Amino acid sequence: MNRSSRFIWGARTMLVVNNVDLYYGASQALRGVSLAAEPGQVTCLLGRNGVGKTSLLRAIVGHHPITQGEIVWNNMDLTRMRAAERARAKIAYVPQGRDIFPLLSVKENLHTAFAALPRGERRIEDEIYQLFPVLKDMLGRRGGDLSGGQQQQLAIARALVMKPELLVLDEPTEGIQPSIIKDIERVIRILRERGTMAILLVEQYFEFARDLADQFAVMDRGEIVLSGHIGDVPEDQIRSHLTV
Repeated sequence: MNRSSRFIWGARTMLVVNNVDLYYGASQALRGVSLAAEPGQVTCLLGRNGVGKTSLLRAIVGHHPITQGEIVWNNMDLTRMRAAERARAKIAYVPQGRDIFPLLSVKENLHTAFAALPRGERRIEDEIYQLFPVLKDMLGRRGGDLSGGQQQQLAIARALVMKPELLVLDEPTEGIQPSIIKDIERVIRILRERGTMAILLVEQYFEFARDLADQFAVMDRGEIVLSGHIGDVPEDQIRSHLTV
């Protein structure tokens, strides 16, 4: 995708990233990146380690400023908005490594998402426990005592407490046992089928991405080098950008 490529947003397109550059000091992590994510779809970001995927997510949710370009959410320019303001704008982020609070209980971890909600909406909906029934039986347990897979479920549940319209997930299958990967896949499918939430997913495992994604983008050296509908591009062409 060249520097002149741009996404033009409309009523359905909720997230638009246009020609974004991002630096860490003198090192450029993103080069002219453009991307769009729409409600009712899973957009999957693929690529080897260190090519800029997490940097792009951090730019979208406000954890690192961009140098050039624009990030638009529901026709609102996010470029100078702080991370807390973006969270209140219904953008939820599940970072790589989960970032749960190990000394807080499961219930207390869920309650930390209340900061992004108006006071009258600060409650845990029953649907959270329907999506992740294991958490209901562990509300009093400390987050640090949960298995890695349970912690990942807690991290996603905490994001959903915010009632997001954009859910950003950074490698939710990393280090997770297969049975819980299936549970996470089931939850993502349910969220997509509602048609009201855009889901942006960074994933290392091609099969997981292939089975879930509607749209995909492949990154290499800070740029998007391949993108489109998941069924329109030969698998081997995508995989060639994922292998070392």
